Amino acid sequence: MLTHAACAQTPTNPSPIALGAWGGDHVGMTVENAGAHFEFDCAHGEVATAPVADTRGQFSWAGAFIREHGGPIREGEAPDSHAATYAGTVTANKMLLTVRLTDLGEMAGPFTLNYGSAGRVVKCL
Repeated sequence: MLTHAACAQTPTNPSPIALGAWGGDHVGMTVENAGAHFEFDCAHGEVATAPVADTRGQFSWAGAFIREHGGPIREGEAPDSHAATYAGTVTANKMLLTVRLTDLGEMAGPFTLNYGSAGRVVKCL
């Protein structure tokens, strides 16, 4: 009975995500102490808080997702920016990531990232 109660508790001790480059097909992420920057095919994103995971490797970070488009950016053009949740799991040097645009309810991913990889991203032309 005591074992069951201990297993039912939610882990609360955050573990920092390894600093540096994480990447995979269609995604690249750079982790710094104060946040993370993402590059996607025809989009980019930001998380402005220290990226951490719980003791099970699960995470959920609030940030922004900015859609890009081909051609030049016109003077005075507002960015196509959306509130987003970056969520997933990290185990050792591998991460599974899904992005949810919270204002639209749209999802991107899942993406598989590996630590030390720049990723393979195709930008809009």
